[in-house]
Amino acid sequence: MNEENKNQDYKPYNPIETEPEIYKLWENSGYFNPDKLPSPQAGQAGKREEKFVIMLPPPNITGSLHMGHALEHSLSDVLIRWKRMQGYKSLWLPGTDHAGIATQYVVEKELKKESLTKNDLGREAFLKRVWQWKEKYGNTIIEQMKKLGNSLDWSRLRFTMDEQYSRAVKEAFNHYHKKGWVYQAPRVVNWCPRCATSLSDLEIEYKQEQTELIYIRYPLVGNSGYITIATVRVETMLGDAAVAVHPQDKRYQKLIGKKVILPIQEREIPIVGDEAIDPNFGSGAVKVTPSHDKVDFEIAQRHNLPQYNIIDERGKMTKESKVCEGLNVLECRKKVVEILQQKGLIEKKESIEHNLAICYRCATTIEPIISKQWFLKMKELAEKAKEAVKKGKIHFATKRFEKTYFNWLDNIHDWTISRQLWWGHKIPLEGVTDVLDTWFSSALWPFATLGWPDKTKDLKEYYQTTVMTSDRGILHLWITRMIFSGLEFMNEIPFKTIYIHPTVLLKTGERMSKSKGTGIDPIDLIERYGADATRFGLLWLVFGGQDIRFGEESAQAGKKFANKIWNAGRFILMQLEKGKKYELKWPKQEETQLDKDIKKEFASLIEKTDKNLASFEFGDALHNLYDFFWKRFADVYLEDIKNRKNEYSLQRILMIYATLLKLLHPFIPFVTETIYTKLPIENKSLLLVENWPTTEEFK
Repeated sequence: MNEENKNQDYKPYNPIETEPEIYKLWENSGYFNPDKLPSPQAGQAGKREEKFVIMLPPPNITGSLHMGHALEHSLSDVLIRWKRMQGYKSLWLPGTDHAGIATQYVVEKELKKESLTKNDLGREAFLKRVWQWKEKYGNTIIEQMKKLGNSLDWSRLRFTMDEQYSRAVKEAFNHYHKKGWVYQAPRVVNWCPRCATSLSDLEIEYKQEQTELIYIRYPLVGNSGYITIATVRVETMLGDAAVAVHPQDKRYQKLIGKKVILPIQEREIPIVGDEAIDPNFGSGAVKVTPSHDKVDFEIAQRHNLPQYNIIDERGKMTKESKVCEGLNVLECRKKVVEILQQKGLIEKKESIEHNLAICYRCATTIEPIISKQWFLKMKELAEKAKEAVKKGKIHFATKRFEKTYFNWLDNIHDWTISRQLWWGHKIPLEGVTDVLDTWFSSALWPFATLGWPDKTKDLKEYYQTTVMTSDRGILHLWITRMIFSGLEFMNEIPFKTIYIHPTVLLKTGERMSKSKGTGIDPIDLIERYGADATRFGLLWLVFGGQDIRFGEESAQAGKKFANKIWNAGRFILMQLEKGKKYELKWPKQEETQLDKDIKKEFASLIEKTDKNLASFEFGDALHNLYDFFWKRFADVYLEDIKNRKNEYSLQRILMIYATLLKLLHPFIPFVTETIYTKLPIENKSLLLVENWPTTEEFK
């Protein structure tokens, strides 16, 4: 080795310089593609005919990598690298989602800067602008995933609006339509006045606000008495069709069937008994507004009540509201309270914490309104999804989410699949301009990405997939829907195991928030400490199902550990005979008791690592590897070798070190690959596809 190369090899580790070059090395090798993997060497668990498949939850094209992505992708990458090294034909398939509401919102904001609206452009020109935006900005997150080290098969990159994928969406809709499961009907839906579209229950978020629970007296017809109702949405009383009480509530049983005079509107409405009413809320009597509340709509159906549409799609009060026509909801609320006070009909007010429903994209207050939408019947699909888990075909690695899964399916409503947007998959029926809910298309992800509805080679080879790793926030939005879609269209479950990973929180336990400026950008961490350190910092904290309280010090610890590994490698390289290639084999000659102890402990470490990874115990695995490397290998074994540098001791230390790099590679792939490329080992491959260690090597 000449002096220039020696200096190059032994300089301090710099992840910022090294990591991009290593990722290019991996990409150029082609080994992210399972069809191009080399044959595994003897002794591997898999033989390349056994598959291990993960589908990346497709991030929105509007998005950038956040800490939740960084954790999720690190976890999946650990699994895929582990299985790839074990010899499995391992596919991690990437893609992005068109994100109908989010993308249209972003592009409309861009148009606003030009004093334009989508209507100024018209549908065709607007969609052209969206595609232009997608080409320019939509792949930002892909480059960020590469920075993190994701070993995804980029040759199979998919997008939910690609021509082939769009054909799959159309096929799925037509299938449901032919079965009679798709129908159009007026229903109360969650409506975002800003986005001008319906949203599913799963697409709304809630924020706590301090508000007033107002008790209002509704005069009884025919006598001087009254019944008191309590509400936080005073303005909706203008659309009341009844007052409802629980039929077993003794306070009101005698009033069921009688009528009251609706204040302000001065119309007679009935008092009905319905078991949906909670007698412990407020006064135990509630107003029924069928057009602007989902529960009230169902009560109205049971009691044949009329509907009064008093809020329109812009969030303005309609002509039917009479006294508030043209006002927005809050303006109307204020006016109604003033009128009620003048009439002496407000009994009292209470200050309460209230969950306000908001749009998950633009944070506008949701207004439940009657709207004619397209729905998908869910009864049979839900039963299929339940049976798959009950019969053990699908396993929840994080067991507690199984109850959540069943609870949602047991109480499921028909799915509102139409959206009043321009960007998305247009409903394939003549004369319909609505598009399909984004989640309708992503529900097909495990098989549409593999070429369905065509019977492709990929579909035959890689469906069903193995593991689905995801955040709990999309358990129902996506995971459950993929399950019933896979069963419906492929007659087979889409994946065998569901691992719901923890949520990354601030050290205080609060959720990270971009709007509050409390988010942590993983790209910033990568640029400061490196991708290995960032991955280490997250994986180090994964224990059971507990949410992660992340602090930057864990990434700093990751950088320190990477340096320790690097420095150990530098020391070992300086001890080895120049120009010699070493066989990774444990020599029996001149074994000391320490050699025997280390060999035994190391065999146990391999077993524990495999057991931990098979059980999704990522933090346990990393802690065990860290402790062994630092406390036994570096602090004890390396120090001992300094006192007995002979051919056998050097071969043993190289074997332990190289094998440790293999065990650590799924967690911190860049530094381990970088050092491994420098080790003088016979018949060496990229660490990416090296044999995963087995205990046989240490017997």
